[in-house]
Amino acid sequence: MPETRQFEKPGGATPRGGGWLPHGFHLGTHSHPDGQLVYAAAGALATTTERGTWVAPASRVTWTPPGFEHSHRFYGRTDARLVVIPADECGDLVAHPSVFAVSPLLREVLLALTGPSGRSPESEKRLRAVVADELGETPEQSLHLPEPHDDRLRVVTDLLRADPGRSTTLAELGRAAGASERTLSRLFHTDLGMSFHRWRTILRIHHAVVHLTGGQSVTDTAVACGWSNPSTFIEAFTAVVGQTPGRYQAGLHDHGG
Repeated sequence: MPETRQFEKPGGATPRGGGWLPHGFHLGTHSHPDGQLVYAAAGALATTTERGTWVAPASRVTWTPPGFEHSHRFYGRTDARLVVIPADECGDLVAHPSVFAVSPLLREVLLALTGPSGRSPESEKRLRAVVADELGETPEQSLHLPEPHDDRLRVVTDLLRADPGRSTTLAELGRAAGASERTLSRLFHTDLGMSFHRWRTILRIHHAVVHLTGGQSVTDTAVACGWSNPSTFIEAFTAVVGQTPGRYQAGLHDHGG
């Protein structure tokens, strides 16, 4: 694929196509009249909406339905692929932003839809139908980090985001937020739908994906992201991402990253 960006935005519509983006490239908050799938054929990306942040390594694709405000940040040198799903074809897809696993078939269809133009509109529509079928058969993945609404909880999550590797306890964070450990523990469940430990683990996995995509070793990534030893990190990463960090990193090279 050429080095230049090849994204199309016909008549101000939803961007589509493919192109290489540099590490750290950021697309600010915006929305589209159509649905959009964003796939990193190499590299990784994070999609953020008011509901939280979804991270997608090369084995995942992010989905944003029509009308949702969102932003993207890309990690590593990223082969970004944007697929538009017209609003009238979104009925079979989930009505909220999400991340899905990419099967071998889905990957090939996403690449075909974002490759050199020349397909007829009818051919593209048939390929989009295959995408919808594949996503309908694929369970949503767990790399979602929800955003808090409670001000006390936001203080805690902001502190954790500032230093994901910090080993501060919930009680210590509570003192900074002006709330007890018990109150914060309850808020994590009621506001975010997960425990403090789970939220911090997902946050650390997000950062681990970035470190691994940037070429850091598994051991260095484990330490930087707050794990006391590599084996514990490998276990947590595998449980969330579905493959070991070493296999994930090797896949980046297989996909041309």
